[in-house]
Order: sequence, then structure tokens, then C-alpha cells
Amino acid sequence: MLICLDIHIKLFHYTVMDVNEVEIDIQKLNKSFNSLHVLKDVDIEIRRAETTVIIGGSGTGKSVLLKHIMGLLQPDSGRIIIRGVDVTTINSHEAEKLRNRFAMVFQSSALLHSLTVAENVGLGLKEQHRLPKKQINEIAMEKLKLVKMEQKYNSMPEELSGGMKKRVAIARALAMDPEVVLYDEPTSGLDPIMAGNIDELILELKEKFKMTSVVVTHDMESAFYIGDHICMLYQGRIIEEGDPESFKQSENKIVKQFITRHGGAGI
Repeated sequence: MLICLDIHIKLFHYTVMDVNEVEIDIQKLNKSFNSLHVLKDVDIEIRRAETTVIIGGSGTGKSVLLKHIMGLLQPDSGRIIIRGVDVTTINSHEAEKLRNRFAMVFQSSALLHSLTVAENVGLGLKEQHRLPKKQINEIAMEKLKLVKMEQKYNSMPEELSGGMKKRVAIARALAMDPEVVLYDEPTSGLDPIMAGNIDELILELKEKFKMTSVVVTHDMESAFYIGDHICMLYQGRIIEEGDPESFKQSENKIVKQFITRHGGAGI
């Protein structure tokens, strides 16, 4: 089912020359927690206006990698270069300014149960930009219309289905007018129809607004559908990467087994 985006919103628009340039360049990234070496010399180029999908089983370091991109974790070694600036070497204030261009959609949706849908969507604007309440409400409604959730404006999170919560979480991310959106397991726990709706939404946001997306998932059907570039993490290392068609043809036994087990065998 196609979710149409029939409203204009103010999001960052890239020029033709910007599209497909490297947005985030991750070089030789390493991270350990005590004796557990989670990320091992990870190299990934995330290109502007594309969707990069990171797949892998539980405990392979996918979410840890996302947290490094967001600045929630610092690497033991390696570089994270955002638009030519190595954020591992600049001060925290400058790094935060760069990462303010990013927004994250958490696996759990992370909605606050004490707030309405609209209040959840406008929370970041209230905390970071201190806009007037009327303006925040207008922006919240605008973003909710994008994800077809405007009718739930005054609802509480417990009144929503899992898929609805995901869409509200995406609207909250869009409220900050990000240039890059990171998705942590966006279709996890959803039925196939709702998962398909979320995939369509991610695709339309990329195509309409030239947004850069990074999606962590183990759902291969989703990965092949939305991804421009797919990377597989295994035991902390990137063992395969490429566009969906080349990825499907991989001769790596671990990759082939993962595709079969996680819904991509018949694609």
C-alpha cells in the first residue's frame, strides 16, 4: 500500500551536485566493552540521498554502530567523518552541531506515555528550539499529515497500534527537519501489511525530499525493497556489501544463510 505524501514540508533539499556524495564516512571503527570486541575495523560509506541498510544477527554490533553515528558512543579507535569533518577529533559542541542534522527512530518508538501524539511529535522542538506553542502545534500537525496520522493528533500512545506508534516516531523525527534519519529495526514486531506501509513511507521520504537514511534491520524483504546499499555485519566486521541485486548473488555462505533465514530467499 502506497502512503502518499501530498503536503509540502520544509526539509533540507540537496542540489544535483550533492546527491550521491558521501554524507558519512566510517573508517576503521573499533569499539570494545571490557573484553568484548563489538566493532572491528568497520568501514562504511553512507551516500547522500540514499538508503544504506545494515543487516546482521543479534549481537553483531548494528545498534552500537548507530549509536556511534549519533554520537551516543565514542569509538576506541577509527574515524567518523560527517561532510568532511572528523567528529571524533572536534570538541563536543561542534560535534553536536553537526549531529543536530540527524534524527533517530528507535526500535521501541520511544513515545512518552504521559504525552499526546502531538506533544510527542513536538517534544524536540519544545526542548531544543523553544518555539511558541502555536508554531510547535502547527509543525506537529504538518508532520503527522505526512505519515497519515493527523486523526490521532490528541490520542495517547497506549491507544495506538504498533505500526501507528512507528509512524508517530517517524513524524517526531521529521519535526526536527533532519538531513539524515537513522532507523533502528523500523519493521520489527509489525505484521506484513504494516511493515510494508513503513517501508513505503521510508522510500517516499527519500525520493520526495532526497533524504539520507540509515536502516538497521534483520528483515531481508525490507532491506532489498528499500535499500540502495546493503552492508552485513558479522562478528563485528563488514563481511559483504553492495546494491540489492549484487547482494542477492553473494557466494558468501554466511550471507546466503542469513538471507534464507530472514525472509529474503524468495525475492
